[in-house]
Amino acid sequence: MKNLFNFKHFKGDLFGGITAGIVALPLALAFGVSSGLGPSAGLYGAIFVSFFAALFGGTNTQISGPTAPMTAVSMVVIAGIIAINDGNIEKALPAILTVFILAGLMQIALGLIGLGKYIKFIPYPVVSGFMTAIGIIILITQILPAVGYYPKEDVEFVDQFKPEAEELILTNILKEESGEGILVLEDFKETINRAEYISQDDILKESQTLAAGEASGVIGAIKMFPRALQNINWLELLLALGTILIIYGFKRITTALPSTLVALLVVSGIAYGFGLDYRPIEEIPSGLPIPNLGIFTGFDLGSITPYIFTALTLALLGAIDSLLTSVVADNMTKTKHNPNKELVGQGIGNSIAGIFGGIPGAGATIRTVVNINSGGKTRLSGMVAGVLLLVILLLLGPVASQIPAAVLAGILITVGIGVMDYKGLKAIPYMPKAEVIVMIVVLVLSSVWNLVYAVGIGLVIASLMFMKKMGDLTSERSDVKSLLKEKYWEDEINFPKALKEEVYIKHLKGPLFFGSTSDFQNLATQIPNHAKAVIIRMGRMQYMDQSGLYAMEDVLVDLVKRDIKVVFVNVLNQPKYMMERIDIIPDLIPKERIFKTFNECLVWIKANVEDTKQ
Repeated sequence: MKNLFNFKHFKGDLFGGITAGIVALPLALAFGVSSGLGPSAGLYGAIFVSFFAALFGGTNTQISGPTAPMTAVSMVVIAGIIAINDGNIEKALPAILTVFILAGLMQIALGLIGLGKYIKFIPYPVVSGFMTAIGIIILITQILPAVGYYPKEDVEFVDQFKPEAEELILTNILKEESGEGILVLEDFKETINRAEYISQDDILKESQTLAAGEASGVIGAIKMFPRALQNINWLELLLALGTILIIYGFKRITTALPSTLVALLVVSGIAYGFGLDYRPIEEIPSGLPIPNLGIFTGFDLGSITPYIFTALTLALLGAIDSLLTSVVADNMTKTKHNPNKELVGQGIGNSIAGIFGGIPGAGATIRTVVNINSGGKTRLSGMVAGVLLLVILLLLGPVASQIPAAVLAGILITVGIGVMDYKGLKAIPYMPKAEVIVMIVVLVLSSVWNLVYAVGIGLVIASLMFMKKMGDLTSERSDVKSLLKEKYWEDEINFPKALKEEVYIKHLKGPLFFGSTSDFQNLATQIPNHAKAVIIRMGRMQYMDQSGLYAMEDVLVDLVKRDIKVVFVNVLNQPKYMMERIDIIPDLIPKERIFKTFNECLVWIKANVEDTKQ
């Protein structure tokens, strides 16, 4: 815990943490509402992730908490599990939080096995497309609450789902009877008896759940736009627009105070002070956060199994988000973060936040920059930010519960606009087509389908394109030519002219892997029948995978059958080890035909290859 309690910087850490905590407050509430678990979940996430990620992390000045990308993926988890549990949040909550805790544990594992340094290899087009999609998702889904339209409260819209709701309720009764062994097709007395207990409230509740599902996501929100325009709540719209105008306008006046907080206080103060009939956010529970013991007592592996990959995505996304922020902090403070330790800290923070009902988070760039600029020097600053939010929760929870929902919708709209990767979008006309394809695929699929699968597909496409490009480059640099047609290497100048038609040379440059094996396998067909020997120079081939190994074996077998002798020059350790494992060496290439230098090889060529044109 070096420098954790370095009181030399206590004043700067105190001011930095307080300022960062103030900036984090409106965002935490907004992300909580956006996630579907309510403002308290966002606040709990900000408290615990900020404190414990700072305490155990590897970046001294990092401020962590709920972020736009983490919240967007969390929405997918929350909506899916709630739908499985008939729209009952309380029933679904243990499974939701278990997924969040699992994501945190995965982050800890990533840090412990040392994968932090490899996160940087995720292609930029994938990150760019994902971030822009996050912005689009937040922007579009927040338009409905910004105009005061909530599909679950639209009676005419909800009524459309009553027949489907009745059918679903009846189906559930039949499933229950089948599971209990009392379903008899000839006699539906028990079914009728149970159906009599179905109330209109049950049907309405199921209809609202179906309506909310139909209106969820980008596509659902777009479908609702016509109805929303017909049912605009002008007061809610004015509150949202006022919030947006203050956030952008106040920045032009000064950046000494966070414009998001100013907008929250001003618009909420006006709405509450003038007694306007606005819609407040969900009530924030007062008192200390309490662990959700249902996570452990009601644990059901089957309920979270479909979300294992989503938990891994959350873990990886949080890792990327946090480590990118760590790089920004390093550049500002001229320090060096510990990536693996940072992942462990983030994982601990997310795991503890999940236990207390908070949504997961990551290192937050804006809050970290604010902390540094306000004097934060050590991890104490991040802990101060978490403690401040806890104090606000304990003392101002009832006050915060009066914040208009439209204000948080306005804040989220500005977050959605700000999180988009405009740098990547502007570069589209100049980027290679392959990278543009990857970015657009991730962007579109993330926006309208599934964030998790979109990132996976983007990574696969990017990897395949990269491997093809590397294979093409390797093949271009590894032609097979006779010495009469090929430019000499420096040590080949003195090769006997009489043997230039009998001996061919293959220069291997770069790895021999599955992306380049198809061209390499054409080697045998490039060697004419009058050739007597092939020299394969391997000093620039550092790596060979299993595909390359078997491609090499196929080529050598073909040449041996044609009675063409093959000679290796300067075989490096890894390829040599691979070839020894399947006995290419010495069965196909005896050790006496493996030479360290070309000059040594030349001595063997002169002694064993005759000029057939004499």
